[in-house]
Amino acid sequence: PRDIELILGSTVHIDKSPEYRFFKPWLGNGLLISTGEKWRAHRKLIAPTFHLNVLKSFLDLFNANSRDVVEKLRKEGDKEFDCHDYMSECTVEILLETAMGVSKKTQDKSGFEYAMAVMKMCNILHLRQTKVWLRPELLFKLTRYGKDQVQLLDTIHSLTKKVLKRKKEEHQNAKKSILEKSSLEKLIAQDEEKLKDMKAKASKSSAEDKFSYGQAAGLKDDLDVEDNDVGEKKRSAFLDFMIECAQNGVVLTDDEIKEQVDTIMFEGHDTTAAGSSFFLCMMGARPDIQEKCLQEVDAIFGDSDRPCSFQDTLEMKYLERCIMETLRMYPPVPVIAREIQQDLQLVSTDKVIPAHATVVIATFKLHRRPDIYNNPDHFDPDNFLPEKSASRHYYSFIPFSAGPRS
Repeated sequence: PRDIELILGSTVHIDKSPEYRFFKPWLGNGLLISTGEKWRAHRKLIAPTFHLNVLKSFLDLFNANSRDVVEKLRKEGDKEFDCHDYMSECTVEILLETAMGVSKKTQDKSGFEYAMAVMKMCNILHLRQTKVWLRPELLFKLTRYGKDQVQLLDTIHSLTKKVLKRKKEEHQNAKKSILEKSSLEKLIAQDEEKLKDMKAKASKSSAEDKFSYGQAAGLKDDLDVEDNDVGEKKRSAFLDFMIECAQNGVVLTDDEIKEQVDTIMFEGHDTTAAGSSFFLCMMGARPDIQEKCLQEVDAIFGDSDRPCSFQDTLEMKYLERCIMETLRMYPPVPVIAREIQQDLQLVSTDKVIPAHATVVIATFKLHRRPDIYNNPDHFDPDNFLPEKSASRHYYSFIPFSAGPRS
């Protein structure tokens, strides 16, 4: 773990290994692949949109989508089925509603098609990283995998392009509405000034005068109501923020926005869907632990069918430990690779990693070291009791990577 900290905790060794080039047709130069100043600038720009307070504001959407996926799982009954398909689709739908700000009412089956295409693309990328003959671009394009990739990327990119186009149109319409409202308010203000002059000249208002003044006041009230809906960003959605930055002078091209959308959709969906699926599998394999989780949830909610609050999640101590233990045994990011920028002296040995070498960090192996976790192949939520977590090195548990490049 101390050697891993030297690499992942560094602000120097932040470049991904050359193997990540296989993601480029899919993600372009998004956060996953980009390096140097471009990566630093874009990460600094995007980071606030994933602040905890922003995530809290989406709790109602998390609740609604959770109920939907539970209903789908319930229909499967007692037969065996692949839960990953459901968790993958659910995660895509949540991302579209939260990070992309696309209402579920306007979504179609493209979310499911996207999720399936992502899974197939990940399989192809895994093959390219493990099969030497699939690495050269020229040879790869001649294979069926190369042809499949073209079709899969068409499905993936069509969704992100559609989302981006829709959100840009929404922003343009909102701006247009604001301009129209501003012009109308000026006219109303002018009318009100004229009416004040008329009232000052008259000793008393006629019924007609009252009616005219009331119309003007009523129109203004209507605009006040509309002001809650026009041009107001109720949540700091990632895509809304990116588009606003581009419109407000931040140097951000349409291609760069699209690359970041593709990256967030992939990274936010793939790892979350994998972690959720592994958790469900572990609960199915360990009904005794599942029962303890159920008892804890029942103690919090009782007979109530109310939505889950953020405070509720803080009380789910045992459930949280089960999730952490699942991520230990089956980390969604099982391997991390970095290119070392300068000679690196390890702390656990006298060996030096030379500059420009590729270092592979096997998270799966790290999480199953017997000197860190007792009986590491056994599912034990108590591995994450506060006192045990505090006694371990911070970098001994990195299911989603760690450090500035995570």
